[in-house]
Amino acid sequence: MSKKDKKMVEEITSMSEDFAQWYTDIIKKAQLVEYSGVRGCMVIQPYGYAIWENIQKTLDAKFKELGHENVYMPMFIPESLLQREKDHVEGFAPEVAWVTHGGSEELSERLCVRPTSETLFCEHYSNVIHSYRDLPKLYNQWCSVVRWEKTTRPFLRTAEFLWQEGHTAHATEEEAQEETIRMLNVYADFCENVLAIPVIKGRKTDKEKFAGANATYTIESMMHDGKALQSGTSHNFGDGFAKAFGIQYTDVNNELKYVHQTSWGVSTRIIGAIIMVHGDDAGLKLPPKIAPVQVAIIPVAQHKEGVLDKANELKERLSKKFRVKLDDSDKSPGWKFSEYEMRGVPLRLEIGPKDIEKNQAVLVSRVTREKTFVSLDNIEEEVEKMLENIHNQMYDAALKSREEKTSTAKTYDEFKQIVSEKGGFIKAMWCGDVKCEEKIKEDTTATSRCMPFEQESVSDKCVCCGKPAKTLVYWGKAY
Repeated sequence: MSKKDKKMVEEITSMSEDFAQWYTDIIKKAQLVEYSGVRGCMVIQPYGYAIWENIQKTLDAKFKELGHENVYMPMFIPESLLQREKDHVEGFAPEVAWVTHGGSEELSERLCVRPTSETLFCEHYSNVIHSYRDLPKLYNQWCSVVRWEKTTRPFLRTAEFLWQEGHTAHATEEEAQEETIRMLNVYADFCENVLAIPVIKGRKTDKEKFAGANATYTIESMMHDGKALQSGTSHNFGDGFAKAFGIQYTDVNNELKYVHQTSWGVSTRIIGAIIMVHGDDAGLKLPPKIAPVQVAIIPVAQHKEGVLDKANELKERLSKKFRVKLDDSDKSPGWKFSEYEMRGVPLRLEIGPKDIEKNQAVLVSRVTREKTFVSLDNIEEEVEKMLENIHNQMYDAALKSREEKTSTAKTYDEFKQIVSEKGGFIKAMWCGDVKCEEKIKEDTTATSRCMPFEQESVSDKCVCCGKPAKTLVYWGKAY
């Protein structure tokens, strides 16, 4: 490749040199986002939004398959409504943006720009749930929310971001718990089988749980730089919100009962996870199932007779099954190779005069960069097979990276040394005392990521205080 063709890649900072700058270079060069004139807000460009649309499409279909319906709530919450659940409002108070004026007139009551919609759903449920026949209520909302973050970074933490928030109401505690875990498993399955991101499933400690929840469950993923990212959460609210908002129903015995609720969500920060789990110094690597372009067709020597005709024929064939782009611009093939590699397109198809003579095409994987010569007769099957292999290779590489970045600590000195020298996940035992959790955060800035469902005993003592241990915890620095 000529120096001119390599220029684009050279403009991307090496992740080993400066990971934060690498991330910024990627999102800018790949045209995922552009910075906005509004502090902490981002413009999601077409390529970035197409990734979100594919995420949304996949998850939405799964939600509906499980019986959920989409609704839309107001973006404003009256202050008096937000105040109805004490723990909830205290948890969100530092991040709330307030509307104080309508036009030139001061409002009689401040309006909160929704940081999340629990109170709105609760108010609605109190109006529409009366009998056991009204249950369960399985609602989901696709929307944006606002949280006035002090430090922002596109996708990972922005003042406004896109997400989905499921809110369900159930007759019993058991049904609510079942829903909470079911939706966590939906997220885990989505991350692993669609995004090729391995995750740790577990429960958050009480200190880290969602404000107002009885229990919060999470999926945690590991980034290239050894930091964790909370990639999705599912909360069991019990009947706490129901009591605060008076959400009651008459059961089959004509007795008045409170509903039990759940909430669960995934946001555009998952795109940040895709970038930081899979990307390399050449740019993005997009999982095939959500890539806006799955196959980029690059005609070689396109000025020669028959090349563009064959390229268009292949595009027509492949577009019936895959998301395909044919680049017939006058840019050099080398520039195009670099461009689509940087933008993370999983598969490149090259076709030139010699290939046409041999009734073949060249397929190049974004993961391995290896060239594979395949017959045009069964090109659809070959592309499908390669895309499946790319997904599996991406997952295996991410899992290997996570395992390399996972350590076990039995003593506090060992724990602190791992945090400062290696990072990543640290498996260590905990006594259950929040004071130890707070000390670890104060001393190392590492936080408890989750108490994994798959428990093991790496020691019989708390890594911090040395008292008898109650549970294994995954710890680590996080975004």
